Amino acid sequence: MLTKFESKSNRVKGLAFHPHRPWILTSLHNGIIQLWDYRMGTLLDRFDEHDGPVRGVDFHHAQPLLVSGGDDYRIKVWDYKLRRCLFTLLGHLDYIRTVSFHGDYPWLVSASDDQTIRIWNWQSRSCVSVLTGHNHYVMCASFHPRDDLIVSASLDQTVRVWDITGLRKKTVRGAPSSGSSPSGMPLNELNVPGSSGASSVVSRVNADLFGGNDAVVKYVLEGHDRGVNWASFHPTLPLIISGADDRQVKLWRMNETKAWEVDTMRGHTNNVSCVVFHPKHELIISNSEDRSIRVWDISKRLGVQTFRRENDRFWILAAHPQQNLLAAGHDSGMIVFKLERERPACGSHADCMFYVKDKYLRMLEYSSGRDVPALSLRRTAPGNNLNASPVSLDLNIFNSSETNILLYSNLDGGTYELTALNVNSPASPLDSSDLKSGPAISAVFLARNRFAVLDKNRQIVISDLTNEKRKSISPPNPSTDKLFGAGISGRLLLRSDDRITLFEPQSRRVLSELQIPRVKYVIWNDDCTNVALISKHGITIASRDLDQLCSLTESVRVKSGAWDTNNRIFVYTTLNHIKYCLINGDTGIIRTLDTPVYTTRVHNNQLFGLDRECKARSLSIDTSEAVFKLALEDKNYHHAMRMVRNSRLCGKAIIRYLQDKGFPEVALHFVDDLKTRFKLALACGNIEIAMNTAYEMGDDQSWHRLGIEALRQGNHQVVEMAYQRTKNFERLSFLYLLTGNVEKLRKMLKIAEMRQDAMARFHNALFLGDAQHRVRVLEEAGQMSLAYLTSLTHGLAADEERLHTEELSDKLMAYKIDACLLQPPTPIMHADNWPLLSVPKQTLYEKSEVPSHETGEDYCEPAGQGWETGIDLEEALDEHEHQDHDDVIASGWEDELDLGDDLSSAAVGLNGPSTQIKPSGDGHNEAFVVPTSGVFPGQSWCSSSSHAADHVAAGSIGSAMQLLHRQIAAVHFKPMRSRFVLLYLSSLNSLPGLPLANTMHIPLHRATHGADKLPEVALKVPHLILSLKVAYKTFQKGEFSRAQAMFKTIFSSIPLIITETRVASNEVTELLEICREYTTAIRIKNANVASSGQQQLELSAYFTHCNLQPAHLALALNLAMTQSYKGGNFINAAAFARRVLELPSLNHQSDIFSKAQLVLKNSEQKARNAHALNYDERNPFTMDCKRLKPIYRGSPSSSCPYCASTFSLDTKGELCTTCNISLVGVETIGLVSHSNSKR
Repeated sequence: MLTKFESKSNRVKGLAFHPHRPWILTSLHNGIIQLWDYRMGTLLDRFDEHDGPVRGVDFHHAQPLLVSGGDDYRIKVWDYKLRRCLFTLLGHLDYIRTVSFHGDYPWLVSASDDQTIRIWNWQSRSCVSVLTGHNHYVMCASFHPRDDLIVSASLDQTVRVWDITGLRKKTVRGAPSSGSSPSGMPLNELNVPGSSGASSVVSRVNADLFGGNDAVVKYVLEGHDRGVNWASFHPTLPLIISGADDRQVKLWRMNETKAWEVDTMRGHTNNVSCVVFHPKHELIISNSEDRSIRVWDISKRLGVQTFRRENDRFWILAAHPQQNLLAAGHDSGMIVFKLERERPACGSHADCMFYVKDKYLRMLEYSSGRDVPALSLRRTAPGNNLNASPVSLDLNIFNSSETNILLYSNLDGGTYELTALNVNSPASPLDSSDLKSGPAISAVFLARNRFAVLDKNRQIVISDLTNEKRKSISPPNPSTDKLFGAGISGRLLLRSDDRITLFEPQSRRVLSELQIPRVKYVIWNDDCTNVALISKHGITIASRDLDQLCSLTESVRVKSGAWDTNNRIFVYTTLNHIKYCLINGDTGIIRTLDTPVYTTRVHNNQLFGLDRECKARSLSIDTSEAVFKLALEDKNYHHAMRMVRNSRLCGKAIIRYLQDKGFPEVALHFVDDLKTRFKLALACGNIEIAMNTAYEMGDDQSWHRLGIEALRQGNHQVVEMAYQRTKNFERLSFLYLLTGNVEKLRKMLKIAEMRQDAMARFHNALFLGDAQHRVRVLEEAGQMSLAYLTSLTHGLAADEERLHTEELSDKLMAYKIDACLLQPPTPIMHADNWPLLSVPKQTLYEKSEVPSHETGEDYCEPAGQGWETGIDLEEALDEHEHQDHDDVIASGWEDELDLGDDLSSAAVGLNGPSTQIKPSGDGHNEAFVVPTSGVFPGQSWCSSSSHAADHVAAGSIGSAMQLLHRQIAAVHFKPMRSRFVLLYLSSLNSLPGLPLANTMHIPLHRATHGADKLPEVALKVPHLILSLKVAYKTFQKGEFSRAQAMFKTIFSSIPLIITETRVASNEVTELLEICREYTTAIRIKNANVASSGQQQLELSAYFTHCNLQPAHLALALNLAMTQSYKGGNFINAAAFARRVLELPSLNHQSDIFSKAQLVLKNSEQKARNAHALNYDERNPFTMDCKRLKPIYRGSPSSSCPYCASTFSLDTKGELCTTCNISLVGVETIGLVSHSNSKR
C-alpha cells in the first residue's frame, strides 16, 4: 500500500472521489461533511446541516453538485461552489444508508432502513420511483455504469438487481409514451401522470407506498448466511461483488436471463463492511470490521495482499473512476492509497531510452522515434502480479561496447536481474533465458564490468557481469538501504536515514556526506559534474564531490527530472507542473500538466518521458526564462539583451527576478500595470517614466514617492511639481528657500494668507526676511508681546508706536539693539538641477555592449572574508577583549600595465630634470640614423600644450615632471613610472622598413579644436571608471590590500588624464575624491585589524565617516556596530545600528538589517559605554590621514594640493600618505585636466 493522504477525524461512514479534481468527500458519524484536497493535503470546505450521522455522499460527474443522506431521514443536494445547500428531499422514513448520482440522467438513488430504495429527479426535486421488495434494512444501492440497472444489498441476506428500463422510457425525453408502456399495459394502470379517473389517484398513492412497476426486480442473489452490507457492479464486465456479515466476499456473474454465484473468498475474521472492484486491474478490494483491507485476484480468487490497522475498524471503500486511487474510511479518519507504484521502470542514456511495459523491455530512440521490444521478461509469481513488475532500471553508462541493464523488482523481498543487449539487433525481442538474477535490496552499476548489490544482510557485494561475486564490503553506515550511481567509475552513493554518503568501495573511504531528506532518485547531468537528489517533496543540487549548491522544497510530490542537454538547467515534474531549477537556486514554472509525466530527457525544448500508462510522451516546452536567468548568472549580458528584445519573456516572476538582480530598467520592458511600472521606474531612477506613470495614476501617494526620489537625484523641478500636486506647502516653501526662488516664496506667503495658516505665513515671512509681515502675523495670532518685541528688535518704528502699551513696556525683556535682519541664503545653483554623481551604475543595456569576458561583477555582491563580523548577542561582556579578528588583508596585485624590464631602456632618466626620449632605430643599424626633414612632432607637442601627458608622449619626461611639480606639488614620481612608459609607447605607431632601412615612427594625433596637432593619450576616463568598479568589487570581497593597490594605480593615472569638456573634468575630480576616501578607509580598516581595545573601537567609528558607496557603508557600519557591542560600548553600538536601519538602499530582509534591529534592542536596554572614545558623531570632523585621528571643525589643518587629504599642521612639507605623490601644505594651482594649447 502506497499511502498518498491520510486525515484524522471522527468515524468516516461515507466516501466519494471527484471525477476530475483531486478532491475527496468524507461524511462523518458526527454529522459533518468534509471536502479534502488529497493532493495538497488540505481541508477545502465543510458542510454541517445534518442532524446525526451522515452515511452516504456522492459527487455529480459534471455539475458542481454533491448529495448527502443521513440519519435525519433527509437527502440534501449541495452546490460546492456556492458552499450551501440547494434543497432537501424528504420521503424516507428511516436512516439513509447510501446516495449516488446517475451518470447520464438527472437521477439519484438512495437506500434506507425503511426497506425501500428511492429514485429522485434532482432537477424537478421529486421522487420518480420507489423500489420495494427487501424485507430488512437496505444497506446500499447504486446505478450500473452503463446499463439501466440498480444493485442493492440488504440485511435480508439478499442482493437484488433492478431493471429500470421502464422508468427511463417513461421519464426520459424521446421514450415511447402514446398508448402503452414498454410492456404493453395501459397507461392508467402504470399510473403515469396525465391519465384520468379516480383510479389514477389511487394508483399514485399505491406507487408512493409500495412502488410501481417502472422498476422491476431482475435477479435476486441468495447465498450469504447473514445480512449483506455491500454490493457493487464491475465497471466493464457482467460481474457483481458482495460482502456480508458472514465474513465472506462473493463474486456473482449475470447475463440477460440469469445470475449465479462464481466463487466465495474467505479470509476476513469479522463483518465485511464494503467491497469494490479495482478500476484499473482485475482485483477486488474489501474491508472489514476486523481492521483489515484485503486485495483479491479475480481470476485466481485468491488473497493477494492484506493491510491492517492496529485499532481502527474499516467501514467504507471508494475507488476513483479514472485513476489508480482507492480510499478507505475507518474509526479515526480515512486514507487515500494506491496498491502499487505507477512510475514505470525506465532509464535513459545518450539517444536511447529503455523501459518496461507489458512483460517486455522496450527501447525507444529519441531521434527517430523507433520504439521496439528488446527483451522478453519472464514472470513466475503465482497469483500475484503486484510485485512482479520491475520498479527500477539502471543502465551501465561506463560500458560503451555493449548495453548492460539491471532490473530491480520487489518480488520475493527484492530481486535484481542483469542482462546485456545489442541495440543494433533486429526488432524481434530476445528471450530472457540468459537473465542473471539474485536477491538484493538494491543494485547499481559500479564500473565498466562491475556492479554493486546491497544484499539482505546490508552488505555491499561487488560482482562482475557474469554475476560472480568478487568481494563483499560493509557499508560505513549499518542502516544503508539503497545504492545509487555516483557518476564516476568506482564510486557509490549510499542512502541511510536522512543522509547520502559518497563512498569509494576500493579504498573503503567515505569521500563526502550530505544531510538531506530521504532521497528517492539520483539524476546526473551528461558530463557528471552536477547531480540532482530528488526527495519526496524536495530537490537538492550538488556537485560531483557532493558539495551542496542549492536546494528547494515543493508543496506537492516531485515525480521526476532530467538535465537539459544544452544548458545547466534541471527540469523536473510534479503532479501538475513542469518546472526548472538552476544551480544557483533560481526556480520557475514552465507549463502545467493534466496528468503526471515521468521525465527521461530534455533536449532542444522537447521533454521526453513516459506517462502512467507507459506510453512515450514528447512535450514542447519553453525554457526561455531559465536560459535568460542563466545568461544573467553567467554575466552574458549580450545574450540576455538579445532575449529581452526577441523573446516573449513576461510575467510577474521575471519582473521580480530582474528587480532583485539589480536590473529594474529591463523589467520595465515587460510591465503594463501602472503601479508596478511606477515602482520599477523609481527603482532604476528613471524620473521621466515615473513622472508619466504618476500622471496616469493620479494619486497623491505616487507623487509623494516621486518627490522623494527626485529630491534624492537633485531634480528640484520635478520635486516642485510633486509638492504642488500633493499640496505639500511646507516642503514647497523650503524647496523655494533652497533654490533661491524668492518670487515663488512670496506666492507661497499669499497662499498661506488665503489658507489662513498662521504658522505657514510666519515661516514664509521668516524665509523671505520680511520682519514687518512677521509682526503682523504675531499680532493677528494674539501674541502681542512677541509682535512688540519683534518690532523693537528690527527697528520698525510705526509698528512699535502702534503696539506700545505700558503693560508691554513693564514686561519687556532685554533685547539686542544692534540686531541685524536674517536674510535667506544665496543658493549656489539657481535654474539647473543639482549635479549628480558621475560614476553611475552600469545598466544591462550598457553591459550588453561589452563582451561577457570583459564585464566585471557589480560591486554589490556578498561581502568577502575580510568583512566577517560574527557576533553573539548573548555573549558575556567580559569576553570582548579576547575576540579573534577574522579580517584577512589580501596581498596587492601587481600593476596590470607593468610592461616588464624589457622597456626599461625606453624610459632612461625618468628622474632627470629635462630628459628627452627619442625613438631608436633597429638593433642592426644603431651607428647611424638618417635625420628626418622638418621639426620632430614631439617638439611641437611640448611647445603647444601645458599638460604633462602631452610632454610625456613627446618623450620630455623632465618637463612633464616640472609641470606636475608646479601644478600639484608632485615630488615622488616612482608610482607614475609605468604610466609614463605607457603614454610614450602608445603615442607612436612603429612600422618596419625595408631591409637595411630604419623603422618608421608615425605619431598618433587626437582630435583638437585648434590648428595644433597633439598626441593621442592612451589613458581615458572610461578606463579608470572600469578600474574603479573592479576596485569596488575587490573592496566588497574584503581584499583590502589589493583594493588599495588598485586605488593607487588610479591615483597615478589621474594627473595624466586629458579631458575636453567641463563635464569630463568634473568626473575626474569625482574620481580623485572617491580614491581618496577609499584609500583612507582601507588604511583605517588595516589599522583596526592590528589594534585592540579602545583604539580599535575608535578606528571602527572613524571608518563609518568615510564617504563610501551605500553597500560598503552598510558593511562599515556593521563592523563598527559589532565591535562596539563586543567592546561594551552599547551607546555607540545603538547609534551605529540606527544608521544601519536608516540606510535607504538596505534590503529589510538582509542579515545586516535583522542584526541591527537586535543590536539596537539589546543596546538600548544596557545603555552604557565601557570605554571613553575620542569620537563625537555630532561634531563634524575630517581625518588626519597620517595619524588617523579626527580633526574637528575649526581646528587648524593643512591639505595635499593633489588629493585634498587633510593633515595636521606639523605634517606640512611631508609626502602625502594618501596619494604618495605630492607634498602636504604647498599652495599650487591644483590638478589640470584640460589640454589648454599655448597661443
